Amino acid sequence: MFPGGLEALGVVIVLAVGWRSGVGRRARNIVQQKLSHLMDRAENPVEALDLSYQKQREALLSVRRGVAEVVTSEKRLEIQAAQLHQSQDKLQGQARLALQQGREDLARLALTRSHDAGLQLDSLQQQIAQLKDQEQKLEMTSQKLAARVESFRTQRDTLKAQYSAARASARIGETVTGIAGDMQDVTLMLERVQDKTQQMQARASAIDQLIASGTLDTLGTAPGDDIDRQLRVTAGDAAVEAQLTQLRQEILADSASQPRLAEAGDQDASPSEGG
Repeated sequence: MFPGGLEALGVVIVLAVGWRSGVGRRARNIVQQKLSHLMDRAENPVEALDLSYQKQREALLSVRRGVAEVVTSEKRLEIQAAQLHQSQDKLQGQARLALQQGREDLARLALTRSHDAGLQLDSLQQQIAQLKDQEQKLEMTSQKLAARVESFRTQRDTLKAQYSAARASARIGETVTGIAGDMQDVTLMLERVQDKTQQMQARASAIDQLIASGTLDTLGTAPGDDIDRQLRVTAGDAAVEAQLTQLRQEILADSASQPRLAEAGDQDASPSEGG
């Protein structure tokens, strides 16, 4: 069934505006084009070739059946002719025997029947000759038709192979075309993913920078807290420096006192050695 929407609309337009008017002719052409396109889609050339080949084979079989029927009729007439020939020989013998017995009337009757058999035999011979001629013509027709059917079969097989290859190529082309269309969508999707990835990477980098700078530590606190934090850091650094200076002084003091203690010990030991 053909889709009825567009075709029915075209028919209504043609009937409404007139078949012979300009618009009607255009509508008629559109309808014919659509119907032709639909019929082309519905037609299967392989099935058409098979159907044509089947019809040719049926015609060939019909011719061969005709040849067989002619041959059968010919054989039947030949049998009748043989029977008439035998009957004619028998009648000739009967006529000779009747004359030998002095029965001329019987001899005449036998010869009359022999003559009639001869006429029938001549007629049968003519019919047999006609059938033989018809048989030869049908046999030639059968041979030519068989050659043509065989040639068509070869062409059909070749065309079917070419059609199958072309249909496979068309199907592959349609598939590739569809893949190409899908690849465009895939490309767009990849671009969106890349953009999203770059955005996320930039966001992660910004967050890392905020964490490194300590900015995130001040989120949610009062505006003055960052100043206090910096002041505490400065005060802590000053206390560390003061402790470091004090520690240095103590080390220097220890270093200076050790030589003096060693000299005092030497002086105490000298008088005891003299005594």
